[in-house]
Parts: sequence; C-alpha cells; structure tokens
Amino acid sequence: MSAFGIPIPRECVRIFGSGVSKHDALTELAQAVVSTGIVEDLSALTQAIFERESVMSTGIGSGIAVPHVRIPEVKSPVIAVGISRDGIDFDTLDKAPVHIVILFAMPASSQKEYLRLLAKVMLALKTNGFPDRLLSCTSEEEVAALLNCEDRKTS
Repeated sequence: MSAFGIPIPRECVRIFGSGVSKHDALTELAQAVVSTGIVEDLSALTQAIFERESVMSTGIGSGIAVPHVRIPEVKSPVIAVGISRDGIDFDTLDKAPVHIVILFAMPASSQKEYLRLLAKVMLALKTNGFPDRLLSCTSEEEVAALLNCEDRKTS
C-alpha cells in the first residue's frame, strides 16, 4: 500500500537540481502527471495549478508544499512528488524553503477523495523521520519505492 493512499507512478517523481524555481518545479510536476496519460491537456493542468497558486501559496511550511487542483481534464486521482535538497522559494508563510512538493491532480468532482488522500499524505509526512527518508533518496526510483512501500527496510 502506498504511503500516500494511492500508488505513485515512477513517472510522477522528480528530484530537482539546485536553483529550480517554484514555476519550474510546478511545470515539471505537471509534465510528469501528463506523461502518465491520466491528464492529456498540459495547458489546462498548468493553467489550473498557476491559478491556484496565484490565490495563495500552497507552501504550508516546514519545508512542504501541497499544490492541488480539481479539474475536469483529470481522469483519475494522481499525485506527483518533487524533492529538492537545496530548497525552493515557494513564498511560504514561514518563509522557509520547500524541500518536498506533493502535487494533487484530481477529477473535478473528487472533493471527498481529495480530502482522504490529503489526510493520508499529511499523516505520512508527520511520521517520525519520513520526510528525512524522502530527502535522503538518491534517485526517483528510490523515492517511488519508498512511497509505494516496496522497500520495507525504509519504513
């Protein structure tokens, strides 16, 4: 079972290099979601993500951002994960850089499922050491394995 409540496709994991901007990170994660075929319209997805960010930053503090959209173009729930060891200026309330970005792309009518998955994600991120284990991963495959509980030694 996935730590986040649904399987995280390997294609939906990104490890960002140094100097990545919030815009670049969100664009990369949107492209990752589109690469799965769950969303075909990259333009609609990125527009929705940036419109949501313009209302208020989804950087929730403690090095975590949770951008989220619910739009008709999303066929089924998908979560993309970005890791930045250096941190990203995400305009968070605590002014701290973001190291873990969890992007939710959800169908338009999925409010209850979104809240259920968000609760799972937040619980996992509050588990002792889990964010540190995510940040210590050296490859996208390793992040996906940790999230999908394939490597029981890291749990």
